[in-house]
Amino acid sequence: MSAWGSFGAYMTSSNATFREVGAVTIVDLSGLLMLGESCAVLRQAISDLLAKQRSKIILNFRDVRGIDSAGVGELVAAYVAVKKREGRLKLLNPPKKIRDMLELTQLAKVLEVHTKEEAALGGFE
Repeated sequence: MSAWGSFGAYMTSSNATFREVGAVTIVDLSGLLMLGESCAVLRQAISDLLAKQRSKIILNFRDVRGIDSAGVGELVAAYVAVKKREGRLKLLNPPKKIRDMLELTQLAKVLEVHTKEEAALGGFE
């Protein structure tokens, strides 16, 4: 496992750090995923991973405090971008409010959502 970067460290609203577990990259998100610069953190993280041919991605939402419609849009855009590269995008540890939003928007039927990192890592083969 190696950690190799982060985005958004200068922002107080959101942050993304990376961990590699074999061919899988785990993006540990924190803060808010809302309209503006905080959404750009997710967009930039996905863009940079795909540019590095990293298309097996887990977004760890454990420390995400909130998400708005712009954040949901970025999440959908991330899913589409990864899918176009024949990759997979999974969500890990979304707080209850975010799980409820995923259910309400029907995204829980499209995105794989896991509560344990080991389970999220499985099935990428």
